[in-house]
Amino acid sequence: MDDATDPTPPASRSGRLPIAAAVIHPVVLLSIVDHHNRACKNTKKRAVGILLGTVSARGQVDVYNSYAVPFEEDERNPQVFFFDHDYVEHMAAMFRKVTARERIIGWYSTGPKIRPADPDIDDIVRGFCASGRSLYLICKVEPTELGLPTETYVSVSDESSVLGVSSGVRRRVFEHVPCSIGALEAEEVGTEHLLRDVKDAAAVTTLAADVSAKLEALRSLTGRLRRIRQYVEQVAAGQLPIHNEIMYALQDVLNRLPRLGGEHTQSLTRALTVTVNDQMLTVYLASLVRAILALHDLINNKMEVIASERKMEKALAAPATTAKSKSVRDHDTT
Repeated sequence: MDDATDPTPPASRSGRLPIAAAVIHPVVLLSIVDHHNRACKNTKKRAVGILLGTVSARGQVDVYNSYAVPFEEDERNPQVFFFDHDYVEHMAAMFRKVTARERIIGWYSTGPKIRPADPDIDDIVRGFCASGRSLYLICKVEPTELGLPTETYVSVSDESSVLGVSSGVRRRVFEHVPCSIGALEAEEVGTEHLLRDVKDAAAVTTLAADVSAKLEALRSLTGRLRRIRQYVEQVAAGQLPIHNEIMYALQDVLNRLPRLGGEHTQSLTRALTVTVNDQMLTVYLASLVRAILALHDLINNKMEVIASERKMEKALAAPATTAKSKSVRDHDTT
């Protein structure tokens, strides 16, 4: 595997990344999916475009918008591609008139993986970035596993490259950048309305929705555990270099796991039993209080109904008594 297309960082490379984290907004995801459906659906092509946003002083990138770019690449030779520079400059100038604070911060691709031509494309896009740092976003339009459909990378110079030492030209490789999905308040409202039209929440019961959410979470956890196991096996076999930060994170996860063996099993079982009993007692008391309040409301409602019926009977009986006494007085006068 070529290091230029390998997202796994070499062990000897260190230092702070130029981009610490990336936040992708929903409008960007919708734009990328629309671009893919219009230009690349049912084909082996991929959609490529420009990302617009802001970069903070701490290296956090917020991607607010994006636009598509005319792009073609040769299927037989992946190093040959067409990327329209003039279109990028023209669209960036028009977007700058609408939102001056949003500048070119990187580019996106529907991948689904890093390709050999990506380092050259990143060099081109980095020339349009005012900060000199380019964010590479891979959006999986048709994901095969649960989890975030986005992956972000930043290109850095590989100081450990033998080619760079001998020729004086440093090769660039892609480093993984933490990525998350975020939205402003207005975007959250729009996304909720959009999801309401896509999926009818009223047709799904709460229990079914909870079970589905837990099932999806378990599937996602299973997929991540498989990826961790695959990575560790490749490191043990010498196929991938050791990355200290990943190993420290795995060791921290293992240290946080409960000890299931010998006396620890009994103590864990007892602790779980006590916790479950406490929770069930709370639920029982809450149900009992709820039932008492319901009975109290029922009795009050019944008493109000009886009182209203008595008032109505008195109101109906009063005119009859008045009419009877009036007829008796008329008879006596006659």
